[in-house]
Amino acid sequence: MKTSISQGDWKARAAAVLPAAGFGNFDPGVVIRSGKGSRVWDEDGNEFIDYLIGSGPMILGHGHPEVLEAVQEQLADGMTFFANNARGIELAEVLVEAVPCADQVRYVSTGGEADMYAMRLARAFTGRDKILKFEGGYHGMSGEALMSLSPSKLINFPQAVPDSAGIPESVRDNMLIAPFNDAEFVSSLIEEHADEIACVIVEPLQRLIPPEPGFLQALRDLTSKHGIVLVFDEVVTGFRFAYGGAQEYYGVTPDLCTLGKIIGGGFPLAAIAGKKEIMDHFDKSIAGAEGFTFQIGTLSGNPVASVAGLKTLEILRRPGAYETIRKNGERLMAAYQTHLDGAGLAHQIVGEPFLFDVVFTDQPVKNYRDMFRNDADKAKILNRSLRAGGILKPDSKLYAHLALTEADLAQTEAALEAGARELAG
Repeated sequence: MKTSISQGDWKARAAAVLPAAGFGNFDPGVVIRSGKGSRVWDEDGNEFIDYLIGSGPMILGHGHPEVLEAVQEQLADGMTFFANNARGIELAEVLVEAVPCADQVRYVSTGGEADMYAMRLARAFTGRDKILKFEGGYHGMSGEALMSLSPSKLINFPQAVPDSAGIPESVRDNMLIAPFNDAEFVSSLIEEHADEIACVIVEPLQRLIPPEPGFLQALRDLTSKHGIVLVFDEVVTGFRFAYGGAQEYYGVTPDLCTLGKIIGGGFPLAAIAGKKEIMDHFDKSIAGAEGFTFQIGTLSGNPVASVAGLKTLEILRRPGAYETIRKNGERLMAAYQTHLDGAGLAHQIVGEPFLFDVVFTDQPVKNYRDMFRNDADKAKILNRSLRAGGILKPDSKLYAHLALTEADLAQTEAALEAGARELAG
């Protein structure tokens, strides 16, 4: 329901009832009222071109009419049942057909849950305990995932640094941390601990950082050699880089992957997908009591999210969809490059056309420690200037999407030009 309450009043109310005055996700000073297509409006009526897009799910833009129609039709037939439903089964069929590693899928509600269960599933399958992840890699909010996600203290590999209070030291003891894009280090680490490692979990594009040529294939070869489960966290990249995700885009197939964001079409839905012999551990009749991986979720595979996902994926299958998103991203990347070069600012444009941002450094960015050299003050100034120019984006990424118009791109280019001028002083 729309109200006439100001954004400032909503912020004050939030401060009284929400820790840190927010949901823990984004700048709590931004209170969004509505979204339509490529744009959102805050509670004061300020209009923004949206490159946050709900942190990734709204690849079609807000309120796509075909998705809304599908959801409204389903609402009349029920919102959730806990039992199986036909729409969830249909979506699973689509996911299995699309994703190279997927023989079967199991639904959850969030990407973080999917990552947690993927690691647990790998442990059940291998009978091993250790997890190898990469410094700076994001895999949700489990204890394992919150190891060396964004450490401010850079210690020697493979030691893990907890990013949150409340995580037992025993979790840290079962984590091995490696630098992204360093296949030689990973090889030596796996050779030393091969009989202890259940899985290697990796974002094929780590936050913004692309894999160097051959890196993902090296992970595939090493894990295959030692019977280790290779997990691609495709919560962000799934159905964004290509219809088959980053594993199609980069040409490397893992044993398991996690999916989220886009597959729910703006509603809470995520999944673990992978080889049947591993997924069988979700089936007690096959895995037995000792190998069974217990998993349930009240809203897992609910029909509303399923129909939204089905329609979203149908639209992405249409000719030209990914080409349009790529062209939008390439134009935005070029605009960043042009205006920051023109202002004489040392920087790197890091990522792929579908997801990227600027890093203010004069050095190549290959891993978290390279990102650590980013001039954060310059990034804040640019993001603040873009916000003033009607651009809403996360602090350290920008999602290209299908809803962007020529007017949106032109306005963004003008905002980037103004931001570069401000930075240049």
